[in-house]
Amino acid sequence: MDGQTFTKIGYIALQSNKQYLLFLFLVFAGAFYALGQEDKIIPLDIKVEKDTLIAPLFPSTSIRDSITADSLATDSINKKPPLLLDKITYKAKDYVKLSQKENKIYLYNEAEIYYQDTELKAGIIIMDYIKNEVYAGRMIDSLGNYSQLPYFKQGSNIVIPDSIRFNFDTQKALIWNSRTEQQAAAGQLGSDAMKVYAEITKKENDSVYFLSEGKLTTSKDTINPDYYIRVRKAKFVPKKKVIAGFSNLYIADVPTPIAMPFAYFPLSVGRSAGILMPSFGNDPDTGYFLQDMGYYVPLGDYADITLSGDFYTNGSYAFRTASIYTKRYKYRGNVNLRFENQVNSQKGFSDYSLSQNYNIQFSHSQDTKASPNSRFSASVNLGSSEYYRNSLQQRNLPNTQNNTLSSSISYSKTFPEYPSVNMSMTATHSQLTSPTATESDTDNINMTLPTFQASMERIYPFAKRDGIKKGIIQNVNFQYSVNAQNSLTTNDEDFLTTRMFDNARVGASHSIPLTTNFKVAKFFSVSVGGNYKDVWSLNTYNQSYDLDTESVVRDTISGFDRYNTYNLSASIGTTLYGTFDLGEDKKIQAIRHTMRPSISYGYAPSFDQFYDEYLDGDGDVVQYSRFQGTLNGAPSLGKSSSLGFSLANTLEAKVRDKDSTKLEPKKVSLLSNFNISTGYNFESDSLRLNPLSVNGGTNILDNKMSINFSAGLDPYAIDNNGTRINTFNIDNGGSLFRLSRANANVSYSISSEMFGKKDDKGEEKEDDTDPFDYVAQSGGRDDDLFGRADSFNDNPIREGDKDSDVENPIYGTKIPWNLRLAYSASYSNSARQNEFSSHSLMFSGDIELAPRWSVGGSSGYDFKNEGFTLTQLRFQRDLKSFTMRFNWTPFGQYKRWYFFIGIDSSILKDLKWENRSKN
Repeated sequence: MDGQTFTKIGYIALQSNKQYLLFLFLVFAGAFYALGQEDKIIPLDIKVEKDTLIAPLFPSTSIRDSITADSLATDSINKKPPLLLDKITYKAKDYVKLSQKENKIYLYNEAEIYYQDTELKAGIIIMDYIKNEVYAGRMIDSLGNYSQLPYFKQGSNIVIPDSIRFNFDTQKALIWNSRTEQQAAAGQLGSDAMKVYAEITKKENDSVYFLSEGKLTTSKDTINPDYYIRVRKAKFVPKKKVIAGFSNLYIADVPTPIAMPFAYFPLSVGRSAGILMPSFGNDPDTGYFLQDMGYYVPLGDYADITLSGDFYTNGSYAFRTASIYTKRYKYRGNVNLRFENQVNSQKGFSDYSLSQNYNIQFSHSQDTKASPNSRFSASVNLGSSEYYRNSLQQRNLPNTQNNTLSSSISYSKTFPEYPSVNMSMTATHSQLTSPTATESDTDNINMTLPTFQASMERIYPFAKRDGIKKGIIQNVNFQYSVNAQNSLTTNDEDFLTTRMFDNARVGASHSIPLTTNFKVAKFFSVSVGGNYKDVWSLNTYNQSYDLDTESVVRDTISGFDRYNTYNLSASIGTTLYGTFDLGEDKKIQAIRHTMRPSISYGYAPSFDQFYDEYLDGDGDVVQYSRFQGTLNGAPSLGKSSSLGFSLANTLEAKVRDKDSTKLEPKKVSLLSNFNISTGYNFESDSLRLNPLSVNGGTNILDNKMSINFSAGLDPYAIDNNGTRINTFNIDNGGSLFRLSRANANVSYSISSEMFGKKDDKGEEKEDDTDPFDYVAQSGGRDDDLFGRADSFNDNPIREGDKDSDVENPIYGTKIPWNLRLAYSASYSNSARQNEFSSHSLMFSGDIELAPRWSVGGSSGYDFKNEGFTLTQLRFQRDLKSFTMRFNWTPFGQYKRWYFFIGIDSSILKDLKWENRSKN
């Protein structure tokens, strides 16, 4: 069954059932079926068809009287003054014939004519130097095949026709079967450019052409395009526009019902303002809608702005602004503002509700070479906690699984003069979006507005600045640093209002560390030092006990207050190496174990002078500090004296290389790190030994698998209430250590490229991308384990797919694919709960079943909650100039499906059809 049969069935279905969608489906099916049968491209220079144009005949004596030399067109017997403003240069490969009788010049085989900014190349050229008119056509061989199509260039406009008549005086031309390509953006030609074809073209002047029976397409193949828009008559202004009469879409030469009584096609070079066509549809909850209707405006050479909105018949609406700014080698960034007014049900019904959600995104990055001593950067993602989950446009599907929104804006400045000083000003934001957090009773937003930090470089007062430092005295050094913050905690209701500053805490901390280091017995590194800290606060709190209410009363005392602390510390460490030689004839020749043990001691006195007392209801004395609850907290009460132990381990192997030509073995990391640490508190009356902390990680299988783990081992037992007691676990009938917590994360990625040949060229590609291709990230994951976004207005095309139509011969034996796995488990047993707080396995992958067929999916299983995580199936078909995609979430809270088919080119991206299920 061919494409025409499908189309006929579509017409019968339309007349019998009056079902427009069925008719449209069958027409599209027939078109794409025919498209699948036409995979070969006929280049421009080997088009095989008869020429319908009757060209002026060559005289029989032309070859005999030809002049095989380049010449200049000069004529002393012109009957009228020439209008040409410049000389014409011409040449040909086989011969040049001047006929004074006919007042014509004949050029044959690779003929060329140049006049001012006009260039004409063809197989045959005939020039009438009285009328100042030229004809150019193709050559035909003995088999009837045509070659050397005319190439006409005037200024920057290029036309490749079958034949052309051109008048140098009037600059008018008559062109048959012309083909021209219009740039989509400055400096970019190719599959994203508009190709204009017309059977007959009349050139009125340098900027206006009239077309008859034209075709507009972005297909790479202009002879047999997989789709085109047929225009009967049109006015064509190069690099600006095409204004056409009745036009309709053809797919694989099959007409479709998509037609317009008149059409306007902008062809502006570079960025230009224009309307963004909306998507039409129907949703069971919101009714009929227009989505992504808007307007695009370029703002000079370095910025642009997009204004768009959604409108629903139930009263819901949304507005969005997106702006990108960039200056190469300086900076780049984007600003996104989104607001949605969501109406559920109708007024008067019990399930009616009205909510307003918003989201603000701002990103800015600065080139490191732009300003070496100062830097500004920003990454902002804040708004309503329910924005992603309740959005009218569920295109950011992965973001629905994120539990937090975070932001950071910072400016740093370095003063390089000695001693150098680094300063920074930072504003941060962290917002909990978990479904368990409610806006009314949870302070789910933490902010610092701002944080000021400054630090001075280390100063060695007893050593020369450029000299080598030896011994205890010369290594004595000190620094100065300050950290000041305005910290606040609020919720969604008070966010971005004056109420969010009601509980703000302001304070500063100054620190001056003094240290020195030296060697003992050549192998032991010793460090000794102390730290002085001065803490400032603008508010303190006085506490007392109210006998009437039987509660503690806390009064805020406004005003500056401060306290100071100090501590002493010392540490000693060394590095030990152990090598196990297994023999050079073995695959694993040696294993090296590196250990870095260290012992540290810390001491801090008790700062009782900053504590006061009050009597509680039982008459007991309660000690408190007026600095409790301030930004930096209160100083320690009671002397501290503790000893710390740590042991860091790495494990490496020396492996014989698979390449026999390489004489040296390669090093392979078996264990990137394995750390053990604990401590002992001399001042504690009980539970002096701290829990043993263990953590480690490694990368194996050529860094394709990453493994990280951590655990807490407590030497003390717990009672029936889950409280630690001063009894060792082994003395309580248990093991030497009690596992109190554990965590493991494993990720693995594999693809078909791992089993193919590697590209060892290592050439770095030049960055020639358009700066305005920069797309803002929306604060989600950088992988697709939570699915991919259902954003069909931006058509992601696999890089390189549109550059070649050559079928890959390896398909059927080696199918490209990739797979990503992630396993995470967290175990808690601090109070005998013996449970997994989280336990899940997630996976995602893609497989290309054919050169233009891609299937992918992502899912996971939550072992704790005994259910599947967000599951998404993806299907994509590359139809050369079209892309067809279908995304399906088969079950769960975000159950839905999306279907899209549209043209890949940005010029005609509004020619699309999008359908979706109920969100």
